[in-house]
Amino acid sequence: MTSSLPALLSRLLAASFIAVSASALASTHQQLAERLTVNGEPMPVEEVRETPLPGFFEVRLENGETFYSDAAGEYFVVGDIYQNADSGLINITEQGRNEARAQQLASIAEQDKVVFRGAETRAVVNVFTDPTCPYCRKLHQEIPQLNAMGIEVHYLAFPRSGMNAEGGRILQQVWCADNPSEAMSAAKREARLDNGYDCDNPVEDQYHLGLDVGVQGTPAIILPDGRMVPGYVPAERLAEMLDINQ
Repeated sequence: MTSSLPALLSRLLAASFIAVSASALASTHQQLAERLTVNGEPMPVEEVRETPLPGFFEVRLENGETFYSDAAGEYFVVGDIYQNADSGLINITEQGRNEARAQQLASIAEQDKVVFRGAETRAVVNVFTDPTCPYCRKLHQEIPQLNAMGIEVHYLAFPRSGMNAEGGRILQQVWCADNPSEAMSAAKREARLDNGYDCDNPVEDQYHLGLDVGVQGTPAIILPDGRMVPGYVPAERLAEMLDINQ
């Protein structure tokens, strides 16, 4: 079956328009990234994205900070954008943060985490933790209950007082242990770990990742969609947030 010439031309023109539009948009983003300067110094732009706000773009810097700029880079808006929807106010900016956070955590290999899973996995949460944190220990006590409900817990390191604090040393010992999950449970019981902490480990990288995605304390629970839940949450409440029927 052959297509008519007018129909073929129409499809070719449509494809050409899409390609040109995408190229023009990419060019606009690149131009804005290049012209963003403060006091003559270029800004460390990581990404420029479209927004629902006409004429304004979302600019994400390499340090994770986000603001909004017009196409000329002359006017900046700092703060969150909300959509006044029928269902209520929707924080568009926070949705973007969640998406970026989920993507960053998805890039971490499972072998670089300390994982606790049960017989069945219905949801996976990432948790930035520090064994010296009382509420981290409280959450860890509920790991068997979480696993029984199908909630798999992936621990990431976040020494809340910095890498040079006791938490930083203990977390490195956990990751350097022959069995990191057993070492994590022992550390959460405040048991002494006898192994060293000078192995090649991801603790410092994960600490900086935590800072980048907005972690300010522990535990910091990251849901599958990138939403961050600061602080301890009881197992039953976490299951509700994950829409898991117990």
